[in-house]
Amino acid sequence: MKLLTGLFETDRVLTQRAASRIPRGVAKVLSAVEESAESTKLWCGAAVVMASLGGWRGRRAAAAGLGAVVVAQLTSNGLCKQLADRPRPPAEWIPHDEVDDRPDSSSFPSGHTAAAVAFTAAVVPVWPVMGAVCAVPAAAVALERVQSGAHYPSDVVAGAAIGLAGAWLVRRTPRLILRHGL
Repeated sequence: MKLLTGLFETDRVLTQRAASRIPRGVAKVLSAVEESAESTKLWCGAAVVMASLGGWRGRRAAAAGLGAVVVAQLTSNGLCKQLADRPRPPAEWIPHDEVDDRPDSSSFPSGHTAAAVAFTAAVVPVWPVMGAVCAVPAAAVALERVQSGAHYPSDVVAGAAIGLAGAWLVRRTPRLILRHGL
């Protein structure tokens, strides 16, 4: 019980700090990045650019990224949000009007973060430079989800873990299939 109380208190403190200390101009940029990531538009667009301009490596990176996004989205939004009915952070913690635009779905985990991290983590081993480029908006999406009051920091951490697991699974699946003769 103490662990949950400590987690809740940490979530509260970090959420309130992110929501109140990020300068308004930075918050607008974060919001614009998050909006572009809505429904995975940003990651699909990045995949199109990579596949179009990056040759075989770009096509491979795009396929890995999109595959990882699918796994992460199915896990976070299709499974975890259905099992965990966690309410969004309390509106009184958020000192700005972005709190009015939050979704009604479960707060746990952050599907936006899961997709962002999945795409980025799947691209990095194939095309490290593009993975580093994708890491910037991925981090912005994760920060925005807390700053806007849409998620607790622990939701974002769980989403990132799901994203990493999705990227790992996509990377390992061909080896697992070959090893087990499936």
